[in-house]
Amino acid sequence: MHIVLLEPEIPHNTGAIGRTCHATGSTLHLIRPLGFSVDERAVQRSGLDYWKELDVRIYDDFEHFLRENQGARLFMATTKARHSYTDVVYREDDYIVFGRESRGLPEELLLQYPDSAIRIPMKPEMRSLNLSVSAGIILYEALRQTGFETLATKGQLHRHTWDETEHRIL
Repeated sequence: MHIVLLEPEIPHNTGAIGRTCHATGSTLHLIRPLGFSVDERAVQRSGLDYWKELDVRIYDDFEHFLRENQGARLFMATTKARHSYTDVVYREDDYIVFGRESRGLPEELLLQYPDSAIRIPMKPEMRSLNLSVSAGIILYEALRQTGFETLATKGQLHRHTWDETEHRIL
């Protein structure tokens, strides 16, 4: 999966999204102008020590992104969409595009992709959710649909075991 941030403004959001991308094996695409430097400690702190291992790609503008990712199947995450993110049947190599924290995706861009605009349902009086929360919600739905192919889906307690006979933790 691919998460695309068009002109992100807040380093903490980008760092948190980077951490989510690393945890899921997804690629993070950043399209300039950025509201921060990717070397900033805030981005690295939000992504913790994973930032160096993250597959992150940076582009000069949206046209540059399109040239480098020809044939990419794009989904535009926006509060202006008519369709829910759960209405989509995702594929393993899809690109989910998010806009600036302050303004979202430009309407002229949304007009170019009217059938691929998706939204997260929320109360009508809400303007939007936090960018990193939105990216996580949609990314994990896409991964769920594609079977969490490379992800661990079961955990294990380290210090305790379950006693089947007595039905209690030892």
